[in-house]
Amino acid sequence: MQVKYSKHLENRLSLRKIEYELPKIIFEQSNERYYDEETGHFIAIMEVTLHNKLRDVMVAYIIEEDCAKLLTIHPLKKGQKENRVKSGRWRKIE
Repeated sequence: MQVKYSKHLENRLSLRKIEYELPKIIFEQSNERYYDEETGHFIAIMEVTLHNKLRDVMVAYIIEEDCAKLLTIHPLKKGQKENRVKSGRWRKIE
């Protein structure tokens, strides 16, 4: 599947000093996926080393025909993933 980056994602990579390839790696290799009931986006989460710390990082994306458009990326704060799952905002995709 072809992968495209949104302008917002590219801006976030620059702002947060994140390697350009990381969102694609997370999208392609993540074993943890959710559907965000609030935004309608899909979420891929993977534990990666970011700025010398092991962290969960999420990438939000949508599927357009045969293309995945990656929308944004950000490191998750401690408990953030669990809170969104518990509240029902994020629904696990099997």
